[in-house]
Amino acid sequence: MVVADRISLVDYLVLDDEPHLVAHECEQCSARYFDRRNACAACDNTTFRSVDIPREGTVYTFSIVAVAPPGVPVPFVAAIVDCGGTRVRGNLVNIDPDPEQVKLGMRVRLTTVPLGADSAGVEAVGYGFEPA
Repeated sequence: MVVADRISLVDYLVLDDEPHLVAHECEQCSARYFDRRNACAACDNTTFRSVDIPREGTVYTFSIVAVAPPGVPVPFVAAIVDCGGTRVRGNLVNIDPDPEQVKLGMRVRLTTVPLGADSAGVEAVGYGFEPA
């Protein structure tokens, strides 16, 4: 039995040589979803295909979060990034959470973020976007 030394926090983050996101795309109307779907919310179709999402995009909108639950460091930048027409929610990382640093339309790229490890040393990995 092989035990992975890294696991993705979400099933749509693929951890390979070039980590990337994969969405479920409706075969009828091309709506895209990251979560599991039984039917498309846009057209009720029930068939989907997997599509890779571009690793680079632009900041569509953002908010600098100053208040969060206990244990969550603040401030941080929550954003929606347009990756080739697919809007992805994620935090901006490797940038100061300052409105002078973060701009609408700025180019960003997907990056992985270590989230911690269990007692066996298996690391949980999430994603964020950093300046391109």
